Amino acid sequence: MNALSLIVLAFAMSTDAFAAAISKGAALHKPRLPEALRTGVIFGVIEAITPVIGWGLGSVAAKFVADWDHWIAFGMLCILGVLMIRNAFKEEDEDAAPVARHSFWLLAATGFATSIDAMAVGVGLAFVDVNIVVAAIAIGLATTLMVTIGVMLGRALGSVAGKRAEVLGGIALIGIGSLILYEHLTAAATA
Repeated sequence: MNALSLIVLAFAMSTDAFAAAISKGAALHKPRLPEALRTGVIFGVIEAITPVIGWGLGSVAAKFVADWDHWIAFGMLCILGVLMIRNAFKEEDEDAAPVARHSFWLLAATGFATSIDAMAVGVGLAFVDVNIVVAAIAIGLATTLMVTIGVMLGRALGSVAGKRAEVLGGIALIGIGSLILYEHLTAAATA
């Protein structure tokens, strides 16, 4: 996986967290930068850990599926992309009153919920040539940045921008999966 694909992957993985952060920011009463950064770090750490767990699981299985690993990575990324796009169109209850600060456990639970796809991507990354530590750090940093920005923008923008970001993230995952498949099939055809 080249550096550009890794950067796109990192930001694609952060879009669902960004969408959640916008809704968290919209639920806060006048969010400030320290609260936004706290939320970003919680989400970023969780989002960096989950692909490593997935990669470990995928690495165990890699030797058994080496002949069709590119199809697995393609399928998983496409399925996750479609799910992200579908989730962007779900209706949400927005009747909650603004709060001053979200609890750590609420943020951690939300961060974990938005990082399940990162775990699945980690499984897919076990089948391609990628340094998982670099990938995890990139995903964690991108998520920290995007969530921090999302919380600050949440009050002003509401959930509309978050839904669009999730659609773009889903499209990016489908594109990355297609690129992995294309690169593998092209390499196999020239070999």
